[in-house]
Amino acid sequence: MKKSDIYKRYRFPGEIIQYAVWLYYRFNLSHRGIEDLLAERGIDVTYEAIRLWCNRFGPKYANRLKRKHRGYGDTFFIDEVFIRIDGKQHYLWRAVDQDGEVVDVYLQKRRDGAAAKRFFKRLLKKHQGEPRKIVTDKLRSYGVAHRELIPDAIHDTSQYANNRAELSHQPTRVRERGMRRF
Repeated sequence: MKKSDIYKRYRFPGEIIQYAVWLYYRFNLSHRGIEDLLAERGIDVTYEAIRLWCNRFGPKYANRLKRKHRGYGDTFFIDEVFIRIDGKQHYLWRAVDQDGEVVDVYLQKRRDGAAAKRFFKRLLKKHQGEPRKIVTDKLRSYGVAHRELIPDAIHDTSQYANNRAELSHQPTRVRERGMRRF
């Protein structure tokens, strides 16, 4: 399928659709906010059309970007954060490499050793190799997973070393506040 074929039978050109989807995923904007921005540029499109574009083309763009991805670094910063979904507490596990790029995100109901091992297995599968160093907080579950799955990797738990992973949770919190909880 050609690049131009995916925009066939759409009223707007592909550049406008790409721009609207990019605005939605890059910035914390609502569909109505994007509608207003496009209206200022003389493009009359409804927020519902933008929502449909984001649902249809967002995953396609993400897959295309994943295929072009060059790989992650050899140091992983790992952390988990509490979030509430439908009033129930869950844990959002996140791994970030030394460049601040998110390697993997995983949502689980528990925060024990088995959950940490599940996340580490998934992380190792996605990374396709063992990291040289992992940096975590002092949660004991990380130690269990480290000893059993990647004992050769350096495990740093010093204070403030894990700030990179802590800061990577901020966009999730901003999105959560905008939605008034998940």
